[in-house]
Amino acid sequence: MRAQRVGGKGAETTYLLVFETGDEVTTALREFAVREGLQTCRFTAIGAVSDLVLGYFEVDRREYKRMPVVEQAEVVMLAGNITEADGQPRVHAHVVIARADGTALGGHLLEAHVRPTLELFLTAWPARVQRRLDEASGLMLIDLR
Repeated sequence: MRAQRVGGKGAETTYLLVFETGDEVTTALREFAVREGLQTCRFTAIGAVSDLVLGYFEVDRREYKRMPVVEQAEVVMLAGNITEADGQPRVHAHVVIARADGTALGGHLLEAHVRPTLELFLTAWPARVQRRLDEASGLMLIDLR
């Protein structure tokens, strides 16, 4: 993955991240946030992947159902945020992909391998947004207290 600062005004900074074949999206995003000292971000992306794992949160089971998709697919929209949980950046992303026949799948992005590219714009702020475990759901939710 290559990254370049492309703008910003005030406390806001915007980066363009270009992922290359084989890059794992969530890992690379987390590593970028650590390297740059980013704590609160939002991002959107388009591109393509060769395989990914979608997640659907099953409330009654309090865990994600993992849904592997092992085929080339277009990333129609990837959107999410990076916040802080237990002192570390946490990526929360949702994705919609299109298969070769035009059908779409979507869900929480658990893992994705890029092929051939993914173009992601990320905007960061100096504010610290924290996630804390919500006992009722078992999820790490944003805590604005």
